[in-house]
Amino acid sequence: MLHRLSANQQGAVLMLGSMAFFTFNDTIVKLVGQTVPLWQIVTIRGALASVLILGLARAMRGLRFDFSRRDWALVLARCATEIAATYFFLTALMTLPLANVTAVLQMLPLTVTLCAALFLGETVGWRRSLAIACGFLGMLLIVRPGGADFGPATVYALLSVAVLTLRDLVTRQMSVAVPSLTVTFLAAFSVFLFGLCLGIGESWQPVSARDWLLLLATGGLILLAYLCAVMTVRVGEVSAVAPLRYTGLIWALLLGWLVFGDFPSGLTLLGAGIVVAAGLFTLLRERQVAEKA
Repeated sequence: MLHRLSANQQGAVLMLGSMAFFTFNDTIVKLVGQTVPLWQIVTIRGALASVLILGLARAMRGLRFDFSRRDWALVLARCATEIAATYFFLTALMTLPLANVTAVLQMLPLTVTLCAALFLGETVGWRRSLAIACGFLGMLLIVRPGGADFGPATVYALLSVAVLTLRDLVTRQMSVAVPSLTVTFLAAFSVFLFGLCLGIGESWQPVSARDWLLLLATGGLILLAYLCAVMTVRVGEVSAVAPLRYTGLIWALLLGWLVFGDFPSGLTLLGAGIVVAAGLFTLLRERQVAEKA
């Protein structure tokens, strides 16, 4: 069916699928987290994801380790940021509503653009600078510092954005000789090892058949999400399909309400809307600048 669509239409469908799979995965992890310790979830999911991504990488011939020392240093740095981001994000996810955490993560394109300008020398005009400022205003409406709901979990969500921004900046510095699936596999395997380290001194808690099935489902969802993400880059223009990443927030709103009975407040929705609008404008402006160049 996809072959009947244009390249950008195929990319759009794949991006929609990737965001849906990632959000369903987050929902299941939050659900299982009600009965299974976080370190066990990280370990089991990391093991499943590593095996499945390894199989995908081998099937697509995207597994190579013969790259330069500089690239190896960047890959290891990226693995470290992936570990930190996983811990901060999942810790926040276990406490905060799904939609709130997802809304905070929508700041990522803006923070990456800002930091690329500050540290990598990329040019960002006044329009995108204004959009980034509006995005940060929207984020303040979501987290509301000093409010009754602002606590350690919110800080963890913000830290996850900071670490993910660093991860993406590190990724930008890698050469094209480093296959994306190799990086993805090493990141998943690093998270698995981190889960084992978290469990040192802890007792393994029994996992019900239901939770095992759910955790197995997360492995499959992660595989599908990464597969769609990789295929998106290969078939469509990034600037054309990237705005659809914000559909993850729609899934988070729907699943958070259906599964957990959570629905964000009016201020949170307003803040999320501002962040999404700022992000979409930034992506559109980046595309216009690239076309002019």
